[in-house]
Amino acid sequence: MSEAVLTEEDGAVLVITINRPEARNAVNGEVARGIAAALDELDSRKDLSIGILTGAGGTFCAGMDLKGFLTGDNPIVEGRGFAGIVERPPAKPLIAAIEGYALAGGCEIALSCDMVVASNEAQFGLPEPKRGLVAAGGGLLRLPQRIPFHIAMEIALTGDKYPASRMAELGFVNRLTEAGGALAAAKELALKVAENAPLALAATKKVIVESPDWSSEEAFKKQSEITIPVFVSKDAQEGPAAFAEKRKPNWKGE
Repeated sequence: MSEAVLTEEDGAVLVITINRPEARNAVNGEVARGIAAALDELDSRKDLSIGILTGAGGTFCAGMDLKGFLTGDNPIVEGRGFAGIVERPPAKPLIAAIEGYALAGGCEIALSCDMVVASNEAQFGLPEPKRGLVAAGGGLLRLPQRIPFHIAMEIALTGDKYPASRMAELGFVNRLTEAGGALAAAKELALKVAENAPLALAATKKVIVESPDWSSEEAFKKQSEITIPVFVSKDAQEGPAAFAEKRKPNWKGE
């Protein structure tokens, strides 16, 4: 992993930190490749169930590194897109822990996550039109899925900043914290999720993410294709056994 992206393990939780505080964690090629590598690690390891993505130095991410962009530094990873995440988020659940700015590409990274924990001082926005650009890193695709259509239009067309409190009202933010508390609250949420079986978590996420594209005729068939392997897994035997024996399950991810 590069110095621009740091990782730390807390049990079954992988904490991924964008580490360019001097640039408000703007995404350059090194950051994009570092995030992609961290997500690959999250998905490939059976002992990891969930990830947290955050930023160093009191801010989440101010978007693409425009200075780097002008010099040809490409913040896109083949197969994963901008920041190594927006086109292919991880198969396992991912929480964004946000302090400070989550603007432009930073907001699009947050939109690529499954849950958002934010400080009450955090700010969100898609200011690309103010710079003659377009939020093509998934912002325009995902925002109307997360919040009401007309509000999504306002955010995307004005390019203004919106406080975390407003985004929480709209259902974009799961939990609000005091300043400096986003990562701790995200860890609390992640550890609660990580108590559950990893195969079941990944399958649950997959069904929720993919099912809006399914017709009513094919929905249960496609759901079965994802969930049947979970029901015949070793963990599906371990869960009921642990319940009967009144102990914590020992998940294997198998």
